Amino acid sequence: MKTAETLKRIEELTHQYLEELHPLSIEQLKLQSNENEWSLGQLYLHLIKTAIYMQIGNIDKCRSQNADEIDTVGEKTEAGAAIFALGGFPPERIRVPASPQYTPEQPDSKQQIIDGMHTVLQKMKEIEPMLEDISPRCTALHPRLGALNAKEWFSLIEMHYRHHLLQLERLKAFINSTETV
Repeated sequence: MKTAETLKRIEELTHQYLEELHPLSIEQLKLQSNENEWSLGQLYLHLIKTAIYMQIGNIDKCRSQNADEIDTVGEKTEAGAAIFALGGFPPERIRVPASPQYTPEQPDSKQQIIDGMHTVLQKMKEIEPMLEDISPRCTALHPRLGALNAKEWFSLIEMHYRHHLLQLERLKAFINSTETV
């Protein structure tokens, strides 16, 4: 997928996530089915923080490298190659043990989520025109997918948003089931 197409798709996904957010109260956004499951608000903050601090942060790392000074170019892992060949994550739940480093906090407000989603989109709009000038030899390591270049990190944001749509639907169903009780 071309970066302009990726940006268009992330705009659509951002709009979809914000539409889903609109009718919900902060109380609904903080509901958890159990202590091991995230709330919908935590899902939103996960998307925002992963995009800003991991994915965009790694695009910045790639941008700051000098392709002429790179001795070795890292490789994608087998999982990374498979995900990029598929154009997205398989529709499977990925479970990571709860930890302070990984588990998102509960949101303070809906506005925090709205502002965060807009910030990610704005940053992507700023980055997209620069991607063509970043050498594909400049990479940053993803803990599971291996070495990714700036365009791949950019695409990963869209893939990640799309992957979490299943969780969004599951969490909305949980919220709706609590209203009928």
